[in-house]
Amino acid sequence: MNPVLSIIIPCYNSEATLEATLESVVAQNFQKWEAIIVNDGSTDTTEAIALSWVKKDDRFKYFTKSNEGLGKTRNFGIEKAQGTYILPLDSDNLLMADFAKEAITVFEANNNIGVVYGHAAYFGEKQGLWEVEPYDFKKILAANYIDACAIYKKQLWVEVGGYDENMPYQGHEDWDFWIALGVLNVQFHHLNKITFRYYVSKKSMIRSFTEAMQQANNDYIFKKYSEQCQKHYLDLFLLYKKTETHHAAQLKSEKFVIDLFCKTFFGFSIFGLYKTKKK
Repeated sequence: MNPVLSIIIPCYNSEATLEATLESVVAQNFQKWEAIIVNDGSTDTTEAIALSWVKKDDRFKYFTKSNEGLGKTRNFGIEKAQGTYILPLDSDNLLMADFAKEAITVFEANNNIGVVYGHAAYFGEKQGLWEVEPYDFKKILAANYIDACAIYKKQLWVEVGGYDENMPYQGHEDWDFWIALGVLNVQFHHLNKITFRYYVSKKSMIRSFTEAMQQANNDYIFKKYSEQCQKHYLDLFLLYKKTETHHAAQLKSEKFVIDLFCKTFFGFSIFGLYKTKKK
């Protein structure tokens, strides 16, 4: 059976969570899949767990390599994928049973759709709903709000050259990828439902980011997409003002982000410009 969907599962010291993640793959109600497990230099029992699943179900494929980080590991797995569609799945997250089947139905009904994604439910050290908004290119330029756990056409990954492996610090490759697809005017389809469960832990990679690391990646993104940032800078500022009262803590960071790229590309603060225009 040729797989329709390739599920890419990067692993690094994932022994505590990998079993449940792979169980969620098998439990889904779409069966034309392959799951490519890529061990990114783990030093725990990740390999033994992965190989036990390979023995049980030949749709699981296992590869191991030296530690290179998330972006390179995803690209490594996708290069080996046989499916038409790609689903990146972190080794601590869980698929909802109907996600893949509904996404494939959407793709088959509308050939113009390039990406399908939905909401997430937190579990672990945080509970509740992560309600994700529909794709908006201007919003995604300002900050990422769509997790990597989405289904997209493999051809799109080829067209943008895969996940960017040159960012100062790995961890924001999915943000760059969604922007790159937006530049190509790829159509995103938002499923208004929970499509996966997102594991929250103090040990997660993104929580290890320092302010300096975040700033370095922000600067890299804004320079890479300077043309788009300059084109939409005023809309981004107005977006900030519109949502300020609802997301005060988050927008404190967004204000810095928007101000940063405006100073980088224009040599002045967008907020100072706005005050000037108001006079």
